[in-house]
Amino acid sequence: MIRRESIRDRLCPTPPPDQTVNSYLCIMKFEQQAITLSPKRRGFHLITADILRAMPAIGKIHKGVCQVFIQHTSASLTINENADPTVRQDFETYFNKAVPENDPQYRHTLEGSDDMPAHIKASILGPSVLIPIAAGELALGIWQGIYLCEHRNYGGARNIIITCWGE
Repeated sequence: MIRRESIRDRLCPTPPPDQTVNSYLCIMKFEQQAITLSPKRRGFHLITADILRAMPAIGKIHKGVCQVFIQHTSASLTINENADPTVRQDFETYFNKAVPENDPQYRHTLEGSDDMPAHIKASILGPSVLIPIAAGELALGIWQGIYLCEHRNYGGARNIIITCWGE
């Protein structure tokens, strides 16, 4: 018979009667939330406020980590400047030049001329970001924000999984 253990069981096993559990391991908190972002036009969009709104448990973590993961292959996540919107426009310009549409060598074309470039752009930037949590807040720099990078012309709603852990 296979015994399945949860993360909590492994981190905080029931101690023998004459011993105590290492309390450091037992105060680790894990929170996870799934959200769906409404469809956005092609481009780079700040979603930091959406993440914070969806995960109020961040405020209960003194020090820890927050992972934000997108469940799609034609959109991505990154962290960059949150103040000047022209930065996001310049990102779009750069990626469109670096990974052009309608390349005659692309074979994956059935879903439209923007689809294969979207997969490449998403692979370059990646599906997740990892952010420290300090004193109940995301420890982003003063000018940093989380971007949803929508690489399709009509990408649709995007599913995000937010996982936070810490003490």
